[in-house]
Amino acid sequence: MTQRAESPRTELAGRLQAIQKLSGRSLRELERATGISSSSLSRYFAGRSLPPWSSVVALCRLVRRDPRPLRELWELASQLPPPPPAAAVRPKVAGRNDLPLDVADFTGRQEELDAVRQSLLAARAVAIDGMAGVGKTCLAVHLAHQLAPEYADGQLYLDLHGFTPAREPLEPVAALRMLLAALEIPTADSLAGVEELAALWRAELAQRRVLVLLDNVADAEHARPLLPGAGASAVLITSRNRLVELDQVPPVSLDVLGAADGIELLQQASGPGDRVAKEPEATAEVLRLCGGLPLAIRLSAARLRHRPGWTIGVLADRLRTGSDHVDTALSMSLRQLDHGQRRTFRLLGLLPGATFDAYVVAALTGSSLAATQTSLEDLVDSHLVQEPRPAVFRLHDLVRGFAGRLATAEESSADQRQAVVRVLDYYLHSAAAAGKLLRYAYPDETPLPCPAPAALPAFAGQEAALAWFDEEYPNLVEALTVGSDLHVSRLPRLLRPYYFRRAASADENRLLEQALAAAERLGDPAVVAAVQADLGFARYSAGRFPEALQYYESAATTMPESASLAVRRGYLHQDLGETSQAMELFRSAAELFDRDQQPKGVAHATAFQAWAAYQLGQLDEAAALARTALALQSDAEDWPPPITALVTLGAAIGATDPAGAIAYLTDALRLAREDDHVQNQAWCLNYLAVALREAGRYEEALATHRKALQLVEDSAERQWAVNFLNSYAETSLAAGLADHARAIYQQALELAESTGYAHEATVARAGLAAVSQ
Repeated sequence: MTQRAESPRTELAGRLQAIQKLSGRSLRELERATGISSSSLSRYFAGRSLPPWSSVVALCRLVRRDPRPLRELWELASQLPPPPPAAAVRPKVAGRNDLPLDVADFTGRQEELDAVRQSLLAARAVAIDGMAGVGKTCLAVHLAHQLAPEYADGQLYLDLHGFTPAREPLEPVAALRMLLAALEIPTADSLAGVEELAALWRAELAQRRVLVLLDNVADAEHARPLLPGAGASAVLITSRNRLVELDQVPPVSLDVLGAADGIELLQQASGPGDRVAKEPEATAEVLRLCGGLPLAIRLSAARLRHRPGWTIGVLADRLRTGSDHVDTALSMSLRQLDHGQRRTFRLLGLLPGATFDAYVVAALTGSSLAATQTSLEDLVDSHLVQEPRPAVFRLHDLVRGFAGRLATAEESSADQRQAVVRVLDYYLHSAAAAGKLLRYAYPDETPLPCPAPAALPAFAGQEAALAWFDEEYPNLVEALTVGSDLHVSRLPRLLRPYYFRRAASADENRLLEQALAAAERLGDPAVVAAVQADLGFARYSAGRFPEALQYYESAATTMPESASLAVRRGYLHQDLGETSQAMELFRSAAELFDRDQQPKGVAHATAFQAWAAYQLGQLDEAAALARTALALQSDAEDWPPPITALVTLGAAIGATDPAGAIAYLTDALRLAREDDHVQNQAWCLNYLAVALREAGRYEEALATHRKALQLVEDSAERQWAVNFLNSYAETSLAAGLADHARAIYQQALELAESTGYAHEATVARAGLAAVSQ
């Protein structure tokens, strides 16, 4: 055999370094390509750890090299020292207990304790992970004391200082020597490597029944050499990181304490007395400020315990100034992060809203989506970021405050502002992209006044777009609190297709008011008029007709020949009982749309001309106009569903062709459900009920009316019921339920008069008069 100038392990490390150089990849890129963690690769390349043969093969295959020539070298590096002579009798230290003192006020966590117990029975090693201050060590020590009688050969404790301020983590070699010394096992100088010491440690544990608590572990490679092999010994591990690479070690993750456990802990830790019970509201505030973290609760309780004159309210006031002790604990979690990860983390403290996804974080940092996803995964594994649902992330309140303070301290004001602007630009573009998939008669099609982000979500269709709006809506609203006038004047307008489907006119009115104020500050008359028109429609949707009329008139001074404004004004005059004026506005709108070569608009305005004709009792003209609108709409796939035309046609022919009417209205209802708009569904159901009444199917008709009204009752826009009550009363009267019809007419009249629906009020009065005859 050739004489080697260096040890097999050193030579193997050099060969692996050459493979990395040949690959041209960073540690992080190698991690993604091979599935081997970057921390493990670093140890392998430095010769501090011996890789398993499978890792050597994976690295060789990555650069298309045959791994077999390295097999002999790997086997030489893998050779373990011979076992100690049989005559050497190792002393056993029965009953040794190095565990720290158990806390007297341990609270809750029964589910987690049970999970750790069960995992120890199955795997004999458990990793307890969680964010700083969540109580990992406290739980592990508490459980270890409970389990001590089951491990008669001793209970060992070792702090590996993975996150200790001003101290480097304890290396595995030093840790193994300390653990073996605790068992009074001598370690000869010849056993200098981690593999040799780890083998000796496993052999000794196999002969004993020992419980080992490894506290404050930095990562998987920090703990791997310390794990048991055969035998009955067990190991508890605590770490701020998820040790996902220890696939044979089940994890148990700790979350913050619930409200009841938090109150109990505060009471126990604050000493005798009933201050907690006397001030429930202040107690809730203290727990909120502590974020449910046991560390913060205990430190706060200690302040109470040593200050008997304080009330809980005083403690809450003091806590509002900050939690430096939590910041200190969290700061050590950053030590393991690289520069990019630390920057991502601190910028997260600037995000508006409670949750976020990879797309918005990519915009925040200006990084690629792929790099952002990797950073977020690392931050989740470090318990600095939480992932309550797949691909949806959040920060614990105390962590958010800490990240924000870091951003303020380490990022310039200009860089902070630019990061927030990138987020707002992203929200504008994402809302616009999602809104285009939600059919809406008055989309905002003017170009966005900001650059597009590098990555936007890919919306597969309307359902995906609605799901995105549902998830992001609270964040979009929060973004307006930090947005510039440019963003605030635009974003609420991009949300209108979403409001249209979610029946949220109260929010729409509030945010459009903010948009109008921002537009007026910008001083662009066209933008001001556009927002006024939108706000008029929002007021109309909320049943606030006089205000809607004022906003429409203001907008009309700047956009006197706007077809879309004419249509919206037509809706308002129609519900005010001025149907002839509405008819003229719809006709004018159709002409303007035709002049501007917008066939989609022509069809839309024509459909509402048909509806106005129906309300005027011009049934033949209503049916003809509805058929014209349907013919126009069939020529363009991107037009809104022809619900208005189908409902009008069904209503117009209901008395002469009930079966045909039912068919048209059933088709309209299908489209309304596909479009996911509550009011349109209720509208279709109402007139389907009318058609069923004309067909003499009274029971079905009454049930269908009730479905329509229930949809409205379940929404946030209860005033919409005014559009359906009179029809319900007419059906009740036709079915011979005169008293019921009278009550419904009366309800319709009261609601119409209170909301300004003059047309429906007139119909209700006529109905009451007919019932009284």
